[in-house]
Amino acid sequence: MLPKPALFLDRDGTLIEDLHYLSDPNKVRLLPGVRECLVTLKKDGWLFFLFSNQSGIRRGFCTLEQVNACNQRMLDLIGLGWDLFTKTCLALGTAEEPCGYRKPSPKFILECLETFCLDPNRCWMIGDKKTDVEAGQKAGIRTILIQPQSGILSKNSPQTVVCKDFSEVLNRLREKKRQI
Repeated sequence: MLPKPALFLDRDGTLIEDLHYLSDPNKVRLLPGVRECLVTLKKDGWLFFLFSNQSGIRRGFCTLEQVNACNQRMLDLIGLGWDLFTKTCLALGTAEEPCGYRKPSPKFILECLETFCLDPNRCWMIGDKKTDVEAGQKAGIRTILIQPQSGILSKNSPQTVVCKDFSEVLNRLREKKRQI
């Protein structure tokens, strides 16, 4: 039996609106198509991992408790249970003082590939920033860049698919899964 396919998901700007150093759970807003995509993929047997740089904690803009409350609100809005994410990595390092897990480091992905016996060919990193894509590529998995407008990458590459939203992500992942 093949290992389950897995998604490594960025939070801000990917799953929820990016409000820079979000600390208020009442301001959490899912991006269009996120809930529907995750509901469908969970039914299809995908595993989910949350991988988010949260330097605002170290910078003093928010606390770990506030970030966790925002994550809980996001989970409530998605509606798939508190255990939706098999594992979560909140990288607290800053660009000036990076920790070993801060994207573009692939450390979290590599650890999960080993710990959960995941096949890199069945894993994807999804994010809205170049560092998200770099983390996935460094880990040897395919990547999806959420890009509502052109800018960071204007076209698909062999390792990176560019999607405007999660409706397109769902279509692409289901198409790619049939090819594996």
